[in-house]
Order: sequence, then C-alpha cells, then structure tokens
Amino acid sequence: MTTQEFTRLRSDFPLLKREVAGSPLAYLDSGATSQKPECVIDAEQEFNTRHNSAVHRGAHTLATEATDAFENARAKVAAFVGAKPSQVSWVKNATEALNIVAMGMGFATEGPYALGPGDSIVITQMEHHANLVPWQQVALRTGAELRYIPITDEGTLDLSDLDSIADASTKVMAFTHVSNVLATVNPVEQLVEHAKKIGAVTVLDACQSVPHMQVDFSALDVDFAAFSGHKMLGPSGIGLLYGKQDALNALPPVLTGGSMIETVTMEESTFLPAPQRFEAGTQPVAQAVGLGAAADYLSHVGMDRIAEHEHELAQLLVEGVTKIPGVTLLGPVSRSVSTVAVDVEGVHAHDVGQFLDADGVAVRVGHHCAMPLHARLGVRASTRASAYVYSTVEECERFLDSLARVRGYFGVEW
Repeated sequence: MTTQEFTRLRSDFPLLKREVAGSPLAYLDSGATSQKPECVIDAEQEFNTRHNSAVHRGAHTLATEATDAFENARAKVAAFVGAKPSQVSWVKNATEALNIVAMGMGFATEGPYALGPGDSIVITQMEHHANLVPWQQVALRTGAELRYIPITDEGTLDLSDLDSIADASTKVMAFTHVSNVLATVNPVEQLVEHAKKIGAVTVLDACQSVPHMQVDFSALDVDFAAFSGHKMLGPSGIGLLYGKQDALNALPPVLTGGSMIETVTMEESTFLPAPQRFEAGTQPVAQAVGLGAAADYLSHVGMDRIAEHEHELAQLLVEGVTKIPGVTLLGPVSRSVSTVAVDVEGVHAHDVGQFLDADGVAVRVGHHCAMPLHARLGVRASTRASAYVYSTVEECERFLDSLARVRGYFGVEW
C-alpha cells in the first residue's frame, strides 16, 4: 500500500496514539491481541445504543434488528474464511471452539467420532495449549492414545515418520496453521491429504493465520477449524467454530440448554442443526457485530496487501534479530508472518519485556501457551514481537534497537 494509504489506515486505530514511558507506543503484541479500528468500536457502540436485544427470541422491532445484525455478521465472517453461514458457529474464543470439537468426540459413543482404546489422536509438538490440553483430556477420558508430530531443529514439522505416527488407528489429526511462537506456516494441504488417506478427521487452529493471510477453509478441505476475533481487529469474547456441514451435525454438542434445542420433554431433548447446535444460551451479539465490522475492514484493506506488508516487516525483524550478539531467533529464518520469538542469553524473558516496556515497546514474554514447544527448543521462556497491518518499520526498528541494548544493561554482554 502507498505511504498515504498506510498513514490513513494507521489513523483508524485510536489506541496507537498513546504514549508509554514518555515514548510513542510501539505495539508489537498483536499475536496476543490486536488493536481495534474505530469502525469496530463504533459498530459495537451503535448496536448497544440503538439495537440491543436478545436474538431469535422476540417479535418486536429491536429483536428483529438485533437478529438481522447478528446473522449479517455471521454471513460476513463466514465469507471472509470461504464458508457458508450455516458452517460457522459463534463461540467465545478459539479455545472454546477447539474444546467443543475435542469434547464432542470424547462424548461420542458411536459413529466416526467415537474414540476408545486402540484409537489414536495426532497433534504436533508446536501446538498452542488450546489445541493440546483438550486432546490430552479426551485421551484420558476415552483411552485413546495421544501422539504428536515432532519438529525439526529449524522449527518446522518433521514429517519423515508421518506414516507411522498417523496410521490406520488415527481418528483425528489436529494441527496449527501458523505457529504462534515460530511463525512456521504448516503444510495444511499435505496433512489433510494424509488424513483423508487414513480416514481421520482434521481440526485446524487458524488463530495465527486468519488475521494475516487469505484463508479459505473450504479450499483447505479441513473438517473443523477455529479462530478468535480479538486477533483480527475484532472484539474479545467472540470467535468462530467452522465445520463441514455433515461434520458439525454429527458432532455431539457439549454445551446444552436454551437456543440450541429443537424439542424438549421431561425425558429427552433433540438439537437443532448447525450453526445453532453449538450456540447454547444468550450469545455475545454486540461482539459478533463488531467482528463482522472487522472482517469488512480487513477485506477493504485487502488480505494480499496485509500479507505483503507483514512479509516486509518479517524480513526486517528476522534480519535485525540475527545480527544481535547473544540473541537467538526461534524458528525458521524464512517466514511470511511478522512474528519473531527470541531467547536472550543470560537474561530472563520477563526482564527483557520490562526493559523494552521502559522504551515504550510492548511485546509478549513467557511460554506463550506453548510449554512443550519451549521445552523442545531448550528454553524456559522467550520474548515475542508480533507486528500487524498497522505496525510500522520505525516500531520494528525501535524494538531491535532496544533488544540490542538488553544484555549490556543487565551486565551479561561479555
């Protein structure tokens, strides 16, 4: 995008006008949560001040307006990821969506989703805890074996033993599209092809891909996918569970109650098909409307232009980090998503983060909900800078400048 276009885009984000520690805020923690443009803030406010009502429940004007806004937002976000509205259910976040799939399979007593002794579940060594812990719990509940695809020293999936890891016993393969630590973009097409060969269900964690690149779930041919709104310029408390229609309608719901039922007697209940099948209780309607506005905004900017902008920042960050003595880049050198996680020799990540914050640079520190991955890399914690559509070259350079001074400040440079 042109300099003028970017300047105009940048002005859409009011929080970025803040100062921290006497310096302009350099917000490089978008991998944790993104900032919101005014149109998203305005969409929520407009709904709350003019249309607020329960959806799918009333015959009055506000109820009709609220329901229309709710379903229009669903259609927008579905189209954004190459899906039909009936294929996406609102959830509070991706963690809930992944739990719905995992626990639904854990509850299944028959059919393709039923798990038991002799079955296996395959994940990867780079998973966020949201796509790891639920499968651990399902394995404990059902007696299925939990296996994982390891990573190479370079931070990519080691698929050399894929045939023996994911074999005829495998009922589900769950994997991230983009690592939230390594920025590795995984070969989804290859993994899906293998899953089809062995008859396994595929579950995609798309939290770190949907905000940053063009993603089409139908084209990827995954059975289920999940992502959160707050990482793609939207509100917190809202996300999406995607599924193929037949897959969704065959999955037992684990959250039950009002709004998702078809009939209820004192003895039993029947459930609506997707998407309402997984939308028990009152939904976060204003947040859904806000996420619809975020999808519109990203579409207007253009995901190709966003990916191009991030690729430029990724190159700048990687080249800068690899030139700093005592700082180790985690993950592949070649990357398209503008996220870098580093280990600073002799300085704990929390100390690094506080030092950067004193310079007005906001980053994430810790294990980033990926403890097994950090154990594989041989580090307890790391410092992660994650840029986004609104991030500038200057902000990335400020991060690199501050990072280069960390070891000297703590007296471990020599």
